[in-house]
Amino acid sequence: MIQGAQLKNAIISGSNNIAKYRKQVNELNIFPVPDGDTGSNMSMTIDAAAAAVKELPDTAGAGEVAKKAAAAMLRGARGNSGVILSLLFRGIAKGCEGLEEISPQALVHALDLGVEEAYKAVTRPTEGTILTVARVAAEHGRDALDHGAQGAVPVWDAVCIGGAQALEQTPELLPVLKRAGVVDAGGQGLCLIFEGMLSVFRGGIIIESGMSEEERAQDAAEFFKNAAAEFDSEINFTYCTEFIIGRDKTIPTDPLELRLYLETIGDCVLVADDEEIIKVHVHTENPGDALQRGLAFGQLLTVKIDNMKEQHKKLGAVSSEPAAEPEKPAQPQRQEPTEELGFISVAAGEGLKGLFLELGCAVVVSGGQTMNPSTEDILSAVLATPAKKVFVLPNNKNILMAAEQTVPLAEDREVIVLPTKTIPQGLSAMLAFDPDASVEENQAAMLAAARNVSTGLVTFAARDSEFGSDAIRKGDILGLKNGKLHYIEKDPVHTCVRVARSLSTKQTSFITLIYGEGITADQAQEAKRLLAAKVHSDVEITLVEGGQPIYYFIISVE
Repeated sequence: MIQGAQLKNAIISGSNNIAKYRKQVNELNIFPVPDGDTGSNMSMTIDAAAAAVKELPDTAGAGEVAKKAAAAMLRGARGNSGVILSLLFRGIAKGCEGLEEISPQALVHALDLGVEEAYKAVTRPTEGTILTVARVAAEHGRDALDHGAQGAVPVWDAVCIGGAQALEQTPELLPVLKRAGVVDAGGQGLCLIFEGMLSVFRGGIIIESGMSEEERAQDAAEFFKNAAAEFDSEINFTYCTEFIIGRDKTIPTDPLELRLYLETIGDCVLVADDEEIIKVHVHTENPGDALQRGLAFGQLLTVKIDNMKEQHKKLGAVSSEPAAEPEKPAQPQRQEPTEELGFISVAAGEGLKGLFLELGCAVVVSGGQTMNPSTEDILSAVLATPAKKVFVLPNNKNILMAAEQTVPLAEDREVIVLPTKTIPQGLSAMLAFDPDASVEENQAAMLAAARNVSTGLVTFAARDSEFGSDAIRKGDILGLKNGKLHYIEKDPVHTCVRVARSLSTKQTSFITLIYGEGITADQAQEAKRLLAAKVHSDVEITLVEGGQPIYYFIISVE
């Protein structure tokens, strides 16, 4: 049996263990672009849980400890790996609810629920990732129990063995891992957490992180200096369909069935449920089919369908002069929701932060690639926005899940997450806002505007690698088009011109070059001059000093 004090110490030990090896986890990366944030994201996520459970007395029951840890992890979750980890522990907390101590049977059941929660959160689960490691680990725990394992220790030992075996197989499931000669970073992080917990279950020993509080603070500061490339996908369907179903408890249906069906008719599927409602989001060509299937689960309480193909081109209105960021408190202060609508966005770089503020955002959360803000950071910004409905623009694929976790947490106002995955998409969405239009009309217009933007990135290779038949050397300049690596060069200015020109078409009206750290104003002007000589004279080219780290240029083409 696992007592509350044991579970508390196990969570602390798991947190310490991944903190100890976070840099090694960060280095398990298959792309040459500057990145490596999985270890930091997972470490900072579970560290929030460790800090929370330390406040509990040793007399607290196991269920109380699990609940406290899960709540803290949800709010502290950073990046997709951190959110998945928090969902795994949320399921575990459900399985331990009301328990003073955890039996081997309850432990296996709780882990099964955790795996279920994690898989449910991902629209298209990819095997060979942290999800696989968690699932196989849980299967080994159940097998040990079925074969007569006595006590929680042998069961959790089997969980760790199963996770390690699954981790070794991740390169066989994901060829890109095999080519790079690495295992999945998220899976490795999960194994480290489980092993840290085992140390307490087996011998009562809390693994030490080997870090002082000062070193932890320095590590957190270093975390916010990094950046990662997020390979974005496009919206492929016309109608953004959202509806809420009032659950009919007499109907023995599983919301997972609804989600599986929706994935056959669209993408960007989100199905979240509790005892009372099922909330659904899907991009599809057939919204009527989605609604009809939803009726099998209960009555439709609300329905909203937006056509995302409406065109709203305004990005050319962006000022070439970066706006100064007004002074604001280091920690956003909660505001009562007195206005109808407000906006927050995520961005790094003083120029970009000032620009989003100038465009109407009440708060700009510091962050972006790799320096992923936590759910709590985004929630604080939401609560500091004095509006009844708050639009959140993550502007990064790896921040979307953390942003979505704020929806049920902001109880006194509605959170609407616009799935912007790049800075240009976020800027274009803000420029599409019409104060005279309804919330629904603005949501459709802003999504359409974001979809109409192509994004280019210019960065550098953080490590030696290969791209097709080409060798990449550390320090090479890399050009990415809509998240895909296309060019390997030596000069950031010429790479910028090449990327921007290749993204432009006969229909292009505006190109915005957002230059960051490492690029001087003269270099930016040179990039503009060279590009102007290669595109149609009707194309308006604008320079913006973004001040963003890592990316020499962020390019918006519309």
